[in-house]
Amino acid sequence: MIKVFLFGFLVLMMPAAYSQNGTEVLPKGARSMGLGNANVTLGDAWSVFNNIGGLGVLEGNQVFASYDHRLGLSELTTLAAGVALTGERVNIGLGISSFGGELFNQQNIGVGIARKLGLASLGVKINYFQTNIEGFGRSATPLLELGGLAEINPQLVFGAHIYNLTRASLSKVSQEHLPMVVKTGLSYRPANFLMINVEAEKEILLDPQVKVGLEYGIQEILWARTGINTYPNNLFFGIGFRPKNLVVDYALSQHLQLGFTHHFSFNYIWNKP
Repeated sequence: MIKVFLFGFLVLMMPAAYSQNGTEVLPKGARSMGLGNANVTLGDAWSVFNNIGGLGVLEGNQVFASYDHRLGLSELTTLAAGVALTGERVNIGLGISSFGGELFNQQNIGVGIARKLGLASLGVKINYFQTNIEGFGRSATPLLELGGLAEINPQLVFGAHIYNLTRASLSKVSQEHLPMVVKTGLSYRPANFLMINVEAEKEILLDPQVKVGLEYGIQEILWARTGINTYPNNLFFGIGFRPKNLVVDYALSQHLQLGFTHHFSFNYIWNKP
């Protein structure tokens, strides 16, 4: 009964919440989730979704997919998949995601490119974002993202990302804007088995959110992660398994009022130097 009520509340409130953070800006990949979504400084295949600038430091081609099961409700499930291809001058990424059920669902497809320039990596991504609400109809709009990484020194990395740079509207006939989100952060890496990320995220209509994440390599192929967020207060835990050309990640996030969310992701790597 509680699950039905929560889903009904979400559907009823969604038309009034377009101008706030929605599912379209949810980070993807269980590694990110395990770190409390402090992901703006990460340079992995999931940068296609989380910070396109990080794609420029990727080595090796990858295909990847994820499954997020939120609060025990199938209607709040997110599926995502993509491919990242490395080249001599630029790296290219394609990402597709889908959220929701029959009454309410969102789909996004995006293509991005990134290039490493010395100690920095810059990227741009174009998305086509679609929302369907039973009784309200369908809308779609293009979105633009910009992002970048910079290696301040071998132990410190800076990252920044802007989602919906042009502050696109929900549709051509709507005055409701999709979220414009800016995030920036630092990553401290004192050893190749330890990473500490600190990040701030701001949507123009909401209070800023602070994220902290830690990743520790127990062994070369086994990693443990944890993270915490403010506003709202959430706890995150995760593990990663990296045998040869595979990456398998799992994360568990806890909302203090609503409960647990499970995250799974899988990467396959080839042509890695």
